Amino acid sequence: MQTQSINKATESDSFRDHLGIITDDGKRKNIYPKKPKGRFYNARTIFSVVLLAFMFGMPLIKVGGHSFMMLNIVDRKFIIFGQVFGTHDFFILALGVIAIVVSIILFTAIFGRVFCGWACPQTVFLEMVFRKIEFFIEGDYIRQKNLNTAPWTGSKIFKKLSKWSIFFGLSVLIANTFLAWIIGIDELMHIITDPVSKHMGGFIAMLIFSGIFYFVFAYFREYACIYVCPYGRLQGVLLDKNSTVIAYDYVRGEPRGKIHKGEERTGGDCIDCKECMAVCPTAIDIRNGTQLECVNCTACIDACDNIMDKINKPRGLIRFASENNIRNKTKFRFTAREIAYSLVLLVLLSVLTYLISTRKPIDVTILRAPGMIFQEQPDNKISNLYTMKLTNKTFDEVPVIMKLENINGELKVIGNDIKVGSNDVSETKFLVLLNKDDLKTMNIPLEIGLYKNGERFETRKINFLGPAPQK
Repeated sequence: MQTQSINKATESDSFRDHLGIITDDGKRKNIYPKKPKGRFYNARTIFSVVLLAFMFGMPLIKVGGHSFMMLNIVDRKFIIFGQVFGTHDFFILALGVIAIVVSIILFTAIFGRVFCGWACPQTVFLEMVFRKIEFFIEGDYIRQKNLNTAPWTGSKIFKKLSKWSIFFGLSVLIANTFLAWIIGIDELMHIITDPVSKHMGGFIAMLIFSGIFYFVFAYFREYACIYVCPYGRLQGVLLDKNSTVIAYDYVRGEPRGKIHKGEERTGGDCIDCKECMAVCPTAIDIRNGTQLECVNCTACIDACDNIMDKINKPRGLIRFASENNIRNKTKFRFTAREIAYSLVLLVLLSVLTYLISTRKPIDVTILRAPGMIFQEQPDNKISNLYTMKLTNKTFDEVPVIMKLENINGELKVIGNDIKVGSNDVSETKFLVLLNKDDLKTMNIPLEIGLYKNGERFETRKINFLGPAPQK
């Protein structure tokens, strides 16, 4: 009896020694997940439609003739919700990235790998686009498996070529959409409509990215989540027994066993139908507990709920819950760690909101030229040399005119007229000349007004240094 118990325990833990997508001899095992259906799958479909509409639609939207969203990493120019950001907004961009990372950590600590199952582009495209096309052309999992093992007939060739052609066409569309996010839809249209010879490098890059997307969604699939993506491994240091994940209620479900008609059931609610395994896109048994391969797609929840409905048992044998919720039969509650993460995220978002709301279209910095105090000029005048730095955070080139506001004097710009380009930085040197007889003190406060299109947009206060007044 003791030997049987040891063997049973060893068998139940055998999943730890291998992956469901690898055969015993180390080869890839093709996964044929059953088509899921249920309330969570419907919710994911609606949410995915919103995400896909956002991804494909945003590059097409323009405000004032400019892209509404663009992430030009090459030229370090970012347009987010109609506002242009550049390298001069490093602190805002860095803080935004930190806020995103903290939010992912927070959601992982509280809800596990929910981002992977609901919002990750890999999962959204694979499960909600490519897999649906595969179901439509080849049928459900049994038909797909039979088709792949069947000899090459005209019907099989037609189905495979149709699927591969659509997959590659979608891969090209996705590659061009990502390119539109980077360079903008107008530039993309120029590349598409111009002869290929004018943009050979871009054309080759587009084909390479299209090939990568095709390889990932047509063949690599779940390997991207299990082997390549580091986020799954991050769960090991972020999850604890209070984290809400997709979990099997072993307290209610065990001991599991088959159900027989007319026989009174004395075991747990799990009837070992393995429907949760049939719909899993990464070929795991969720009843073994939280595993690295689980992407929180909720397919197993829908499958189990459907079975529970059929055998007149309450739903929720597999559900969103933490280890402590299941073991202690308690409800969700925030822990001290989760509250701390939330406070950090709240502070980051508050600072980020403040920086964006107080962000000026044009930043102005005026400093006296280093190493110089004042200069004697002809006609009994004294001058100070200043350096002005203008940062234009708008889409338009801005001509700037400077005027002395609080004193009679002369302001001379060294060089050409002041113009600062779109999302650019301009540095200008200028002299302020005052009559020596008007200098009553060594330090005179000045106000300089800056004008664009005849309207003053900024006033800067500086100090003018002169010689000691004569007694």
